[in-house]
Amino acid sequence: MSSSVQEIESLFDRLGREHYGEGVTQSEHARQCAALAEKSGAAGPLVAAALLHDIGHLIEQAQDDYGNHRHDRSGGAWLAERFGPEVSEPVRLHVAAKRYLCAVEPEYFDLLSPASVYSLEKQGGPMSPEEVEAFRAEPAHAEAVALRRWDDEGKVTGAEVPDFAHYRGLLDSLVRA
Repeated sequence: MSSSVQEIESLFDRLGREHYGEGVTQSEHARQCAALAEKSGAAGPLVAAALLHDIGHLIEQAQDDYGNHRHDRSGGAWLAERFGPEVSEPVRLHVAAKRYLCAVEPEYFDLLSPASVYSLEKQGGPMSPEEVEAFRAEPAHAEAVALRRWDDEGKVTGAEVPDFAHYRGLLDSLVRA
């Protein structure tokens, strides 16, 4: 197992039991999102992105009970040092994807959990028309939108999903040399 995967697993072991305003822990949420990505037939790098999308909450100090509201950027940058853009870019863009979906699908807002509604305000609210166009120009925008939808669904208390060990081989295969 690579040192990067060991480092990630250590972060989840130490901090994954923490909550961020949802009814599940960081670890439960991450594993649920990855399981949803797998179930949908997503490519390996996007499954890894789903598993690691909130790593910024684990590497940055929480700003309040809902975590770090810039976790997308810090997590994406941290992952870019260890993985290629097919993993790091959907992570970097997953908060922007929430803002995008609120702008282009008004009914999407009603699907958000109370914690996501709170963080949406902290993260800039729905995108402006100019921000929507800029987001659509991002190469990984479609992957970020898919990830965002799994992010919203992966908050089920007591859901049975694979443990972190299930993803070790995938992560190892994607780590930069």
